[in-house]
This record gives sequence, structure tokens and C-alpha cells, in this order.
Amino acid sequence: MKRDEFERRRRQLMRMMGKDAIAILPAAPVRRRNADTEYPYRQDSDFHFLTGFAEPEAVAVLIPQRAEGDYVLFCRDRDPLREMWDGARAGTDGAIEHFGAADAFPIGDIDEILPGLLESRARVYHTMGLNPEFDQRVIGWVNGLRAQAKHGLHTPQEFVALDHLLHDMRLYKSRAELDTMRRSAAIAVTAHQRAMRLAAPGVMEYELAAEFMHEFHRHHAEIAYEPIVGGGANGCVLHYRANAAVLKDGDLVLIDAGCEFDYYASDITRTFPVSGRYSPAQRAVYDIVLEAHGAALAQCVAGNHWNDPHDAAVRTITQGLVSLGLLKGKVPKLIKDGAFRPFFMHRTGHWLGLDVHDVGDYKVGDAWRVLEPGMVLTVEPGIYLPPAHKGVPKEFRGIGIRIEDDVAITRGAPEVLTDALVRDPDDIEAFMAAARSSAPRMTRA
Repeated sequence: MKRDEFERRRRQLMRMMGKDAIAILPAAPVRRRNADTEYPYRQDSDFHFLTGFAEPEAVAVLIPQRAEGDYVLFCRDRDPLREMWDGARAGTDGAIEHFGAADAFPIGDIDEILPGLLESRARVYHTMGLNPEFDQRVIGWVNGLRAQAKHGLHTPQEFVALDHLLHDMRLYKSRAELDTMRRSAAIAVTAHQRAMRLAAPGVMEYELAAEFMHEFHRHHAEIAYEPIVGGGANGCVLHYRANAAVLKDGDLVLIDAGCEFDYYASDITRTFPVSGRYSPAQRAVYDIVLEAHGAALAQCVAGNHWNDPHDAAVRTITQGLVSLGLLKGKVPKLIKDGAFRPFFMHRTGHWLGLDVHDVGDYKVGDAWRVLEPGMVLTVEPGIYLPPAHKGVPKEFRGIGIRIEDDVAITRGAPEVLTDALVRDPDDIEAFMAAARSSAPRMTRA
């Protein structure tokens, strides 16, 4: 992402804040994994959105119409010894030269400098609750100023939730963001294709999960979340994480996996036959989910409301469950009673962006949000028929199917960012057949 993209975002936020305000954002803390190692560092999404600065131990401060410059960054000093162990740091000079800060100060000086930046401001924009320790520092700075109010200091009188403004900004993707999300989607598509080529009876779920890690890393991407590789009845577990079972002939495998490229997530699910061909029962359920996917996608147009795709998927799935004999009654009444929920228990989508389940309100007041160009969401209907489900005929037991794509709202038809990955069952069977005729299978000794 180019530097001017972050500058544009900061300007937009500061226009909404007003001249008497100040915004304070801390970087994500480092998280320890075990005794002396840390989890790979990933910057806080809001902090990244406004700064592009990837280091920990940093605080960004936005001060509209400050004479000396409206963007101040506190960060770590250069330290040759620590950099020898942990890698290069930007330092205060790099924060100005490479990240657009008007002023930059060592993070160790924040307690002396930040109260002075707060003095002339009436409102403090900050997201409370994510980092309680830092929240207390912000409150302490403000209270310290208020204690001096009797000496004529003009002190902040109001705390305002920063995330209310910032998360609404993040909901509308720019051209640069959409280009990055297209790239993230393309990488995830190639990883799913790799899994389809290599799946076969006897392969372990974790072996397919490893293929995603390989494909993501070779494109300088990371996992957006731990891949879900659920063979057979494991596909009925929505957030299945074990990935430890063997794939069996005659079973389906549900794979929900996406990558994070330059901080932006993709999120794809496909369900395909381990043996390369769907059974009649699997195909019957799959066709219903695919029809629900199409019905939901048709509602992803500007001017419709957030819930319209879900309502369309629910109608299609409920009708399909009736046709299979898994539900009995009139479709409108079954929907009103929620009779579909034991088989389809989640929403049809979520916002997508810097986070997999991205920020942004789904309702404005009591009304579902209107879909507008620039918004990106997932479309992911499913049907789940676990083995213990009472009243389900034997041929359907253990079938779990979800089909998920990433969709950008435009001024016209929706753009399916992940459309390059086959989803029609005939196309999936043909893809797997072609792959197996041209490459060796992954099999276990």
C-alpha cells in the first residue's frame, strides 16, 4: 500500500474529528508464545489502517490543525544491539522519512510529551477496552491535566469512541484496498486448487492444511485464520480445528481457508469429494447449497440491505430441506419458526477486509444496513447433517457442505473476488479428474 493511501485516511479521519480533537492509537502489543519465544508479530488493524507502521511499542497521535504537523508517531529508538538480534527498526528519523510523521519521538518519552499535546484539545478519540493497561495511561494523562485546571490549563472534557468513526471508514474499500483484496483472493484460490489436486483417500487432513501454508508463504502471504479441513462428519463442525483425521473414500472434505496478503484477508470454503465424485445424496445436498449461494449472490447489489442475501439463502435452503424430506410443512411457516436452524445455524456472510470478520455495523439504528459500492462481504450458505442428527436418513448422515466466496459491492453486478475457483459440482469433478490424470496423488505409506 502506498504512503499516500495512509495519508488520505488520516486526513479523512481528522476532518470528521474536528479541530478541537486529538486521536490516540497504540500499536498491538507483542504476545509471548512460551518461555522465551513470541508469536509472529501482527500489527493492530486500526493502527495499520492509519499508519502502515508495522512495529510494536508505538503510539500514533492525530492532532487536526496542529501548527507543527497533525501526525505524531512515538516509536522505538534505533538500537544496534537489539537490531542485531531482532532486525532493523525505523527509529524516529524513519518514522518521518518513510511513514509520513510530521514529528516522531522515542516511545520512552511519551509520558513527558503527550500531555502537552492533549492540553489544547476538547475531545480525546480513543478506543477503550482493547488494551486496558494503555487505557489507564490515557486516563492518567488527562486526569493529570485536569488537576492543573485551576492554573488556567484548557483540558479535554470528553472521551469519544474512536472506533465508531474509524470502523465506518474501514467498511468502504478504496481502489488500492480492492486491488490488494483481489491479490489475496487469487492466492487463496491457488491454494484451494492445490488441495483439490492432492486430496485422496488415505491423506490426512493436516497434510492438506500444510499445502495451504506452503502456497500462502510462497506468495509472501500468511494464514488469515487457521485452515479448517474437515473430512466426513468433521465438515459438520463449523470451527473444526483438529485437522487430524484421515480422509476416507466416499466422504466429502470441507475446506475453509483464506490468506492475509499485505494485511487484507480472503476467506473461501469449498466442499468436494475425496474420491473425486459426489454420491447421489451428497450431490442432492450440494445442489441446494449451490442454489442458495446463487440466490444470496443475486441480492448482493447496491441499494439492497445487509440481510437480503441471508433471507434469500434461508428461503432456498428451507425449500431444499423440504424437497429432501428433512423438513415438513409450508416454507414460510418453517422459516418463521426457524425450523431450518438445526441444519443451517450461521449467517450467510460477514464483512471482510483487514480482519476476516471485519469491522462495520450490520445495522444502522434498528434497520439493516444498505449495501453500498466499496463494501466487501462473504457469501457462505451451508447445510450440516451430523451423524447424530435425529430424523435424518442414513444416506445423508455425516454430510456437511458450505460454499463461500468473497464479494465486492459495485455500482452494477457484484464482483466475486474468488470466482476463479470452481464451485459447480460438475466442474469440481472435472477439475479433480484432470488433476489426477496429470499428477501423482498424495498417498500415505
